[in-house]
Amino acid sequence: MVVVVGSINEDVELFVPRAPRPGETLTATRTSRHAGGKGANQAVAAARAGARVRMIGRIGADPAGARMLEALRSERVDTHAVAALPGVPTGTAYITVTADGENTIVLERGANARLSPADVAAERDALAGAAVMLAQLEVPIDTVTAAVCAARDAGVRAVVTLAPAQEVPAELLAGLDPLLVNEHEAAILLGGAGGGGGEGRDVAADAEECARRLLGLGPRSVVITLGAAGAVVADGSRVWRVPAVAVDEVVDTTGAGDAFAGALASALAGGARLADAVSAGMAAGAQAVGRAGAR
Repeated sequence: MVVVVGSINEDVELFVPRAPRPGETLTATRTSRHAGGKGANQAVAAARAGARVRMIGRIGADPAGARMLEALRSERVDTHAVAALPGVPTGTAYITVTADGENTIVLERGANARLSPADVAAERDALAGAAVMLAQLEVPIDTVTAAVCAARDAGVRAVVTLAPAQEVPAELLAGLDPLLVNEHEAAILLGGAGGGGGEGRDVAADAEECARRLLGLGPRSVVITLGAAGAVVADGSRVWRVPAVAVDEVVDTTGAGDAFAGALASALAGGARLADAVSAGMAAGAQAVGRAGAR
């Protein structure tokens, strides 16, 4: 089983011809609403990849929350640990998608901000029965840290996507297997750890060395995704590259990283080696960019 600790959002997608410039107003060519949230997206991806999945999260007691809950249940995700909070809105992500499929996201956390370490502790038995605990950073950092520590104490494999990019405490990184980051997130983490590179660090140019440095922060393994350049994977014994899966057309990159993470977690829960799990994640991400929406 995969237990996902994370966010549940409604995505509002605004399709625009190009990214807006500072101070500029653009008219969207169309707008759509979808079920989203990094946590929920990853839970659905893991379920579609064949895993049994339990979601731990929070929604508002509002129509959007009801829609998000039904969307999870329709994908066979166990939602017994998803609570609807009165007086708090369901999280919302406002996403601009340009003609070439690239996106930017502004997030209103809503009920996601109320997911607490105590909520994770209440699901201790479910965590202990999991093969993989999967988390992201759209819920409070102390909650993710509590989930990682609980998984580690129970002997459960902990996987965290370091998104949205931000500095995190050392105890959150300790023992992750793997830590999942893209180039931007790796640069933030290395710069925040005293690497001096910050956001300006060219991770793609020296991804293998960056992966080794990230291992030095405490995870047991690291995966750096590099878009069309594939990924770099590092564990205690070696560093290697995994090629990207060819894509005929990029329609929408929204949610591609979540598809990658969910499929990877499902493969790990099924007993796959990390190398094979990364390949499964790459295939899922390639499928995701060919379709509109986060799922």
